[in-house]
Amino acid sequence: MHTVAVLVLDQVVPSDFTVPIDTFGWARLPDGRDAYRVRVCGPADEVTAAGGAFTIKAPYGLDALAEADTIIVPGLADPTLAPPAEVADALRAAAANGTRIASVCVGAFVLAATGLLDGLRATTHWAAADTLAALYPEIDVDANVLYVDNGQFLTSAGAAAAMDVCLHMIRKDHGSAVAAHAARMSVMPLEREGGQAQFIVHDQPPAPAGATLEPLLVWLEDNCGRDLTLDEVAARAGMSTRTLNRRFRDQTGTTPLQWLHRARVRRAQHLLETTGHPVERIATQAGFGSPTAFRERFRRVVGTSPQAYRRAFRTSEAP
Repeated sequence: MHTVAVLVLDQVVPSDFTVPIDTFGWARLPDGRDAYRVRVCGPADEVTAAGGAFTIKAPYGLDALAEADTIIVPGLADPTLAPPAEVADALRAAAANGTRIASVCVGAFVLAATGLLDGLRATTHWAAADTLAALYPEIDVDANVLYVDNGQFLTSAGAAAAMDVCLHMIRKDHGSAVAAHAARMSVMPLEREGGQAQFIVHDQPPAPAGATLEPLLVWLEDNCGRDLTLDEVAARAGMSTRTLNRRFRDQTGTTPLQWLHRARVRRAQHLLETTGHPVERIATQAGFGSPTAFRERFRRVVGTSPQAYRRAFRTSEAP
C-alpha cells in the first residue's frame, strides 16, 4: 500500500496538515480497500499548532519519512524560519531515494530550505510568494497557479489548493475513478478558479435526493455520445424547454447544454486514458460535432489538448 507521511513541525498551520490527511483518507480502490496508508510524522512526539489552539501528537518519528512513498510538508506560522537540521537532512535523504515530496501553502519554504527546489518552478500562497522569491532566488516562483508538479517535487498554494494537488496525485497514482470518488467525498467544487486547469475528473454535482431530474440525468449520461438537441432533451423530460432550463438551474446549478458538455468531456477523458483510439474517433464517440469542436471544448474545460492529456494520464494497461 502507498504510504503518505505528513510532516508536522512546531507551529504547523492546522488546515495545511489536516486537508491532506482527509483527502488521501477518502481515496478507495475499486474493490473498496484504502488506497493510502497515512502517517503523521515529526521530530518531536508532540507539537503545538499555529496559534496555540491545540497540540498534535506525532505517532511516527522522522525515520518514517524514509519508508514513505509520498511526503507532505505543511506550512508553519512563521515560514521564514529554517526547519531543524535533522528535518532538512531527512527530507534530502528521502528525495535521494526517489520519494515524492509535496508542500502545502507556505510549506514551500520548508522544502526550499533543503535546496530541493533550486532550479525548479514552484508556488506558494500568493501573499508569501514575493518573500519566497527573495529568500530563494534559485527558485522560479509562480504565484498565479494552484499547484506546480515537477514530477518528484510538487508545491501548492493555500490550504484549499492542497486538496487540488492531493487529488492530482491520487489521479496519477490510481486513475480518474478513484480521484473522482475522493473529490466527491471531499465535496470538491466541480471547477476551481485559478491560473491552472485541473487534471482531475470530477463527476457532475449530484442532484438533491428525490430531485425530479435524476432519471433524466442518468439518461443524459448514457446518451451523451448522441447528437442531442434541447428540444429532444425537453421531450424526454416531458416538459417545455423553458421549464427544463429553469429546473436544471434549480437542481444542478447549470444549464442542460453545459451539463452535457461536461459529461462529454468526461467520456472523452475516459477514452483517452483507456483506449488507443485516434482523437477524431473519440470526438465522435463522445458526441462532439467535429474534432475541432472537441479540441476546443476539451482545452477550455481541462486546460490542455487531448493528446497532451493522453500522454500524461493514459493507463499503462490501455490497449
